[in-house]
Amino acid sequence: MPAIAIKNLSLAFGDRQIISHFNANIECGEFIGIFGPNGSGKSTLLKTILGLITPSQGEIYIFDKLQQQGHIEIGYMPQLRPTTSTGQLSGRARLMACLAGFRWGLPLLNKQQQAEIDWAIHLVKAESYADRPFSQLSGGEQQRLLLAQAILNKPKILLLDEPLNNLDPKHQESLIELVNTIRQQLNAVVLLAAHDLNPLLQVMDRIIYLAQGKAAIGAVAEIVTNEKLSWLYGTPIEVIHHKQQLFVINRDIIEHDDHH
Repeated sequence: MPAIAIKNLSLAFGDRQIISHFNANIECGEFIGIFGPNGSGKSTLLKTILGLITPSQGEIYIFDKLQQQGHIEIGYMPQLRPTTSTGQLSGRARLMACLAGFRWGLPLLNKQQQAEIDWAIHLVKAESYADRPFSQLSGGEQQRLLLAQAILNKPKILLLDEPLNNLDPKHQESLIELVNTIRQQLNAVVLLAAHDLNPLLQVMDRIIYLAQGKAAIGAVAEIVTNEKLSWLYGTPIEVIHHKQQLFVINRDIIEHDDHH
């Protein structure tokens, strides 16, 4: 039984097709990277798996059950930064509010809930700054506490939307290592949307690549090729290997520039 079964999925906004007739089975414990240009539908796909967006066609099943909003087995880390209205709350207070909801003042938690928060903070290694105002933390520290929020219920599926944005290479590497450790401890599926696949090459089992309303899933060596990416983009694409990194080049743009 796959953790996520995507069956003939199509997504559209008005006349604009985001994804057409996409099929995929994602197994328990897999690390899947989601890539594609800006506006290709990476966030939209994650929100559809989460149940926030209804497909224009097709279905998504979570552990053999048709997806509905608020599935307890899914943890979600959104791309957008938290609103400033909660910026003065500490990371720990934000986690408390997630468990018990906002009420007058901070909620009172029982021992089990306090233990859950302590566990999540410990797992993301945020003990030293969890009680500081969230707005005063660095981007990397904020990302770790947002990750703690996503794992509070020990989910079996983690959806992470652009968690590497605005992090330098050192903090990207640290966060990827942490996500991979959490994946192993929880035996969870990780679907991580990102712009650059190079920092994730060592941890990904497969990738989903989105472009021009098309989608493909497979190993990096199967998807990141001249032929497959040219089909996805609908234009000649060249993949260059350099120092154990991959670079995706639009040949039409290069040829156009060469004539000027």
